[in-house]
Amino acid sequence: MTKQILIALLISIGFLNAQDSKYALIIHGGAGNGLVPENYTEAQTAAFHAGLNRALQRGDSALSAGADAVEVVSLVIQVLENDSLFNAGKGAVLTYEGKASLDASIMDGKSGEAGAVAGISCIKNPITAALSVLKHSPHVLLSGEGADQFAQANGSVCVDPSYFLIPSKLRTIQKIRKQREALDSAKDHKMGTVGCVVRDREGNIAAGTSTGGLMAKRYGRIGDSPIIGAGTYANNNSAGISCTGHGEYFIRNVIAFQLANRVALLEESGQESADYMIHDVLSGQKAFGGLIGIDKDGEFFYSFNTTGMLRGFKREGEAAQSFIFSLEIEEDN
Repeated sequence: MTKQILIALLISIGFLNAQDSKYALIIHGGAGNGLVPENYTEAQTAAFHAGLNRALQRGDSALSAGADAVEVVSLVIQVLENDSLFNAGKGAVLTYEGKASLDASIMDGKSGEAGAVAGISCIKNPITAALSVLKHSPHVLLSGEGADQFAQANGSVCVDPSYFLIPSKLRTIQKIRKQREALDSAKDHKMGTVGCVVRDREGNIAAGTSTGGLMAKRYGRIGDSPIIGAGTYANNNSAGISCTGHGEYFIRNVIAFQLANRVALLEESGQESADYMIHDVLSGQKAFGGLIGIDKDGEFFYSFNTTGMLRGFKREGEAAQSFIFSLEIEEDN
């Protein structure tokens, strides 16, 4: 008996809700207080929507073909990493020294296995390096040159570091170095970290996150994106989460893990837990950011305390939707 026939049988006899058997995916492309309509032209907002929808389409195609949640998270994030509009992969922000230092993580909510990399410099798609750690390493987090070497040995594509040096990011870092001051990304600018959460037809949840970190970061700074439980977490019994924002606060409060625990132990919905973590915990500490997720019942959730968060979602058999600005002014696309 095929999996599809078994699922159909369980639905017909009432052991499985029809929505529970549908796959779903949700993505984000960063949050920030610079995300307001007046800061972007129609062409720029259209480009954001196009980028989000390309990623959703890649995930939809893979899930429709029967791919599992972890593989789909990697495929979707690769699309976003290849798009210079986002702060990941090709569009990553630069360190104070003018280099790309990339972080990523991925987690399987069925097995509890996870993989992450921090401070890598030559892997074209950092999420593939994180996936290699999950699949092939006894460790969870690798960093720097060793992580680059491990990823290459396990099939990730290495590029010349100049690949990441796009003109807009070079101009920004040159301006910052000339002024000898760091950009306050947490308060004033779009934090384009990318993330994806997937629930496949079998109910398995996976989550992943990829980023270039903060513009002009120094001294090997690492944020929450490669930290399991802070920026990324997945558990089939609670939820999958990917975060974006002021990473130090997501680490201190283990935001993703706390949210999943609230779903599991307090029996809150994913949305209730997300709103608490963002609007009570983070806002209470004057920290900024947002998150996305899918809970154990297959419901989407997202929350942010900035003026906008790039986000999109797609459920099997339904139209994809993408949004940029705050809840009060968002429009379907």
